[in-house]
Amino acid sequence: MTKLLAAAAAVTLLFAVQIRDHAQAQERQQGQDACGRDSTRLCKAVINDGDQAVLACLKQNRARLRAVCVKFLQEKGQL
Repeated sequence: MTKLLAAAAAVTLLFAVQIRDHAQAQERQQGQDACGRDSTRLCKAVINDGDQAVLACLKQNRARLRAVCVKFLQEKGQL
């Protein structure tokens, strides 16, 4: 019975990790859809320096961002 409970717990944990990873991938895609054009247009110099560098660039260029990007960043608490 203990082995069965341990196996069930392992499967539950694996499922939870997969759900989390899927949610993160979805959020990343939503961010790309909302801000990808702005990132490419305004942040070419830092595009390969990681998400935090691109986010900082987008914040610096807030006045030039498209409305959809501003809305996404605001919803995520980034602006």
